[in-house]
Amino acid sequence: MKHAQELVEKKRSSKQVYDGNLLKVYVDEVRLPNGATATRDWIKHPGACAVVPIFDNGDILLIEQYRYSCKQLFIEVPAGKIDKNETPDQTAERELKEETGLVADQIHYIGHFYPAIGYSDEVIHIYAATGISMQQQNTDADEFVTLTRTPFTSAMNMIDTGKINDGKSIVCLQRVWSWYQQRDQLRSL
Repeated sequence: MKHAQELVEKKRSSKQVYDGNLLKVYVDEVRLPNGATATRDWIKHPGACAVVPIFDNGDILLIEQYRYSCKQLFIEVPAGKIDKNETPDQTAERELKEETGLVADQIHYIGHFYPAIGYSDEVIHIYAATGISMQQQNTDADEFVTLTRTPFTSAMNMIDTGKINDGKSIVCLQRVWSWYQQRDQLRSL
């Protein structure tokens, strides 16, 4: 069995081949653990935050929006990229307010995950928002969403039936659901 250090690929060179508004694409030459070389295409991403807003009665708020790359509507959790000089906590609060018009008394950090490890360094930070109240929705000029309030259990069923099929939303809902269930168990002790 190989030790972790024996599996690391070492960068020999890197060339940026695309510089977009959101993404930067690189082609790197790496030295493999066996001494051979290979090419790795990868995308640099600023990172993102996703928030599951939970109302006092256990309902959550989801958004529906059209995703051009897949040419279809998706039911999702509110999420967005981390802006320059912004912490993940700040991004979570900003995205929650912009996309939904909600403000939370508490933003709970649940964890993070990497959605596309084969070709991107993107990391998504997961949050639960509680003690929420409605204010003014303020989406970006090129962002059009509808809001759907639903019981948390119904959202979990939408994952099982395939109605929610966005990977980010599935992971976030499952992780926050687990946190929410544990939190309720601790409260009942």
